[in-house]
Amino acid sequence: MAESIRYYGTGHRKNAVARVWLSPGEGQMTINGRPLGDYFARLGLAQTILEPLTLTGKTGMFDIVATTKGGGIVGQAGAVRHGIARALELADENVHTPLRVSGLLTRDPRAKERKKYGRKRARRGFQFSKR
Repeated sequence: MAESIRYYGTGHRKNAVARVWLSPGEGQMTINGRPLGDYFARLGLAQTILEPLTLTGKTGMFDIVATTKGGGIVGQAGAVRHGIARALELADENVHTPLRVSGLLTRDPRAKERKKYGRKRARRGFQFSKR
């Protein structure tokens, strides 16, 4: 039996980490052992994940297996998208420019700001009472 070709990419977003493997196939997607529609039930999240494939015209050409942990559902979707983009870059070097221009290869640095002492939240102070 021939050795199957697999491309690996690690994605990060907020506190979520995704490990993504691409292999040539019919377009099956499995995330944490569940189909894409079951794991990410919201339609917008599924579109977010498929963005690198639609942008490069590779939809339906790869089977995708991903494992995610940490963060919430939106952070995990962003991490899977980042991992798919990085793995696609390994699979075909011609897609580097469109992925880079659209910002899919860059890790989104936005994260929750830490709470400061003397404040209620990160920036919100306590309510001031004059009397």
